[in-house]
Amino acid sequence: MQNQILSPVLILSAGHTMSSQRVDAKVVLLGKEHVGKTSLVERYVHKRFQIGPYQNTIGAAFVAKPIQVGEKVLTLGIWDTAGAERYEAMSRIYYRGACAAIVCYDLTDSGSFSRLKFWVKELQNCEQQCKIYLCGTKSDLVEANRSFRQVDYHDAQDYAEEVEAELFETSSKTGRNIDELFQKVAEDFYNSTAFQVMTEERELDQHQRKGCCHH
Repeated sequence: MQNQILSPVLILSAGHTMSSQRVDAKVVLLGKEHVGKTSLVERYVHKRFQIGPYQNTIGAAFVAKPIQVGEKVLTLGIWDTAGAERYEAMSRIYYRGACAAIVCYDLTDSGSFSRLKFWVKELQNCEQQCKIYLCGTKSDLVEANRSFRQVDYHDAQDYAEEVEAELFETSSKTGRNIDELFQKVAEDFYNSTAFQVMTEERELDQHQRKGCCHH
């Protein structure tokens, strides 16, 4: 397997087990192939943009990224999944247990927005606790030429409200709204009941371990 995400932490492919590194929030990227999921992660993690096509992701690529939220630093475990339909069953493995899903579509491809609705329904049926973020990619193209836009912003916003999702229009080339997207994901998780429960469990575990050491 060849992936283009070169993580400073680790990369995983299908079938590999995760390291013991602590991840606070599991985030999965879903969407049709060629919508720019890998470019999105590259821009967020490494602040760079590759001109020309990436090799298709096979299975999923993983990267862990620390992010500051208030006085705490959380670690997002980000899964960039393959977009090809033949990998759909595999993608279900990666979004299982995710606290957040960034479902991507290409602003210049109306078919990618139709495909986005498939993934949203999948999440609603299988991962009801997963918060959904809709991400329109390649906004730099529609800003350069309005005729390239095939997904109307207001239509996307109406759908986002319908499924109780957040909507962002982003550009991996310029960096537009990408930091804001992941910051929102982290802040929402930080303010969630799941984070409070996880924090309490860790504090209890640390307390119990200290107790063992004293005996």
